[in-house]
Amino acid sequence: MTTKPTAKRFRIRKSSGPRADEASAQPTAAEAPTEPSSAMPHPPGTGEDGGYTVRELRMARRKAQRMGLSVSSDLEAVDALREKGIDPFNKGTGLQLVDGATDDPQTPAPFSSDTLDLEGPAKQAAPVPASTPKPRKSPPAPKPMELPAGPALATAPEVAEIQKDIVRRRKRALRSLVIRLAAFVFVPTLMAFLYFAYVATPMYSTRSEFLIQQPEAAGGTGLGGLLSGTGFANSQDSIAVQSYLLSREAMLRLDAEHDFRAHFSDPDIDAIQRLAPDASNEDMYGLYKRLVTIGYDPTEGIIRMDVVAASPEASVTYAKALIAYAEEQVDQLTQRIRSDQMQGARESYVDAEQKMRDAQQRVLELQEQRGVLSAEAEVTSLMNQISTFEVELKQERLALQSLLDNAQPNAAKVAAAEANISRLTALIAEMRSEMTEGTGGSASLARITGELVIAEADLQTRQLMLGQALQQLETARIEANRQVRYLLQGVRPTATDEPSYPRVFENTLLAFLTFAGIYLMLSLTVSILREQVSN
Repeated sequence: MTTKPTAKRFRIRKSSGPRADEASAQPTAAEAPTEPSSAMPHPPGTGEDGGYTVRELRMARRKAQRMGLSVSSDLEAVDALREKGIDPFNKGTGLQLVDGATDDPQTPAPFSSDTLDLEGPAKQAAPVPASTPKPRKSPPAPKPMELPAGPALATAPEVAEIQKDIVRRRKRALRSLVIRLAAFVFVPTLMAFLYFAYVATPMYSTRSEFLIQQPEAAGGTGLGGLLSGTGFANSQDSIAVQSYLLSREAMLRLDAEHDFRAHFSDPDIDAIQRLAPDASNEDMYGLYKRLVTIGYDPTEGIIRMDVVAASPEASVTYAKALIAYAEEQVDQLTQRIRSDQMQGARESYVDAEQKMRDAQQRVLELQEQRGVLSAEAEVTSLMNQISTFEVELKQERLALQSLLDNAQPNAAKVAAAEANISRLTALIAEMRSEMTEGTGGSASLARITGELVIAEADLQTRQLMLGQALQQLETARIEANRQVRYLLQGVRPTATDEPSYPRVFENTLLAFLTFAGIYLMLSLTVSILREQVSN
């Protein structure tokens, strides 16, 4: 049973001639059958344009085109659709079989809402004729054709089978996905959890912090002064110490002094973490790098060290030993610089001191050879003597002049005065010649004075150079002391009473993420390769 749709809009079209007679011959709405009619409401090819409206003809033409029928006019489309047993004016389904058609041409076509759409308000607006005119005769309608089952009816079982197959494939794919996830993700994660929770040997961690410092230079300027109080000033030394503690040399020294290999070869340790007794140094070094973690913070200049062992006592012992190795390494880093600086300054001082002694010995030899203690003193003494004799010479000359001024001078006194003047003049000349010319094969006082002055000047120069060398030696000593590095422990190694490893939850979660990531990468790779091969 088909319920007629309520019409929101209706059209009342006045028509004359056969169309009006045909409309009057239709039963009223009250007499319309409840079953949808498949009979043709209009006979083909009657009246003006066959008695059809323009809208009905256009509807028939569109339906014929949708059905793939080749027609040249609207009336031909109506006839072609009726030959196929299709109602050309039915607005419902595209295929409407003419099941209620009769062979009696006098039987009027049943009323259909597609012919006159009057529902609701349209019933009041449509005029009902007072008397029903005699219906017009129409040619016999074509017999209804029995169409074969449509594609939808023929393929319904196949569609159902396809849907069931799709469901089966989805279930199979989901089951396969669950199996793969269980095999590659869940089971390995469960095994990792069981290992960390029940099998892994508890490990104890000892944390310590230390930093490398140096004495601050007084009055430091420039970039060195700006960085002197920060961790960047000793970054190279800190990085060098970190590299040494993580080196094979430190590992071998720790093994030789504290038996690192024997501790981790204990049978009480689980097989994964245990070191084989005959393991190579490379295997032991891999375990050493995994158990000894050293990090350097350049902003603060702090070196943080974490040492893991199977017992808290062993962990503390290893941490203290590594810190002692770091202190020795710090001393060795600055020992070369300090020794080079001090050695150069010390050699310069020794050389200056030796040359000063040689100059002093030269002065002493000259004094001994020339018999002159001081050239200046000798020259001063000689000049004083010459000055004294010159004064006496002047006095004698005055006395002689006074004797000669007499009318009758005393000859004896005059002769004595002249003799004194001659002696004084000769003595002064001799003394002056002694200053510039040697007497009796000896060197002159001028030469002796020059040699002594040169030797004494050289001695003074050597003394100044010795003073500078001594100052350089003192400066080098201060600089060498400033180059000294010392290790300051901020956090000392302390034994813990609870194990730090394994961390069951964190390690299990990490294992799950690792296995899931590996599975995802493999599945994506396989899917891409499969798609490339299929294309």
